[in-house]
Amino acid sequence: MKKLIIALVLIVGFSINAQEIKWMSLEEAVAAQKVTPKKIMLDAYTVWCGPCKMLDKKTFKNKDVANYVNENFYAVKFNAEGNETVNFLGNTFTNPNFDSSKGNGRNSSHQLSQYFGIRAYPTIVFLDEDANLIAPLPGYKTPQQLELYLKLFKSDDFKTITEQGDWEAYQQNFKYAFKD
Repeated sequence: MKKLIIALVLIVGFSINAQEIKWMSLEEAVAAQKVTPKKIMLDAYTVWCGPCKMLDKKTFKNKDVANYVNENFYAVKFNAEGNETVNFLGNTFTNPNFDSSKGNGRNSSHQLSQYFGIRAYPTIVFLDEDANLIAPLPGYKTPQQLELYLKLFKSDDFKTITEQGDWEAYQQNFKYAFKD
């Protein structure tokens, strides 16, 4: 009986963990790419941003999103107005104008946010297997809205979309699988 309870706890624990995105730092993701190449999905958020919190609660907690991201991307959480030092592609990025007295309010933009061209929060930044920028995706996305982009970038289909008509056709023909 004791073994059965332990087994059930392990199974339930594994099931719960399987539905959580495995977040890491940008430095960890770039190092992991050298061992097993995958694209990077970077969630640029701020502590005061309501849509960022919705993205965490509704989209990133969705089991279809979490499982797909964990399998196909390295997921990075990045406070776009935070005070951390980030070493990326031989450069050091900081937030020299960070003001700790602002607490959970708006702060200055981190240099890495500027590097990626982030102008709104949340923004999901996609990087290729060599950590080169593919595209920033601003704004809140539902699980199905995000699915479109996750699969577009994972499959490299974005490389064949050169005109507005191509993008419209891609969207119309896309088969959604994620549940909201």
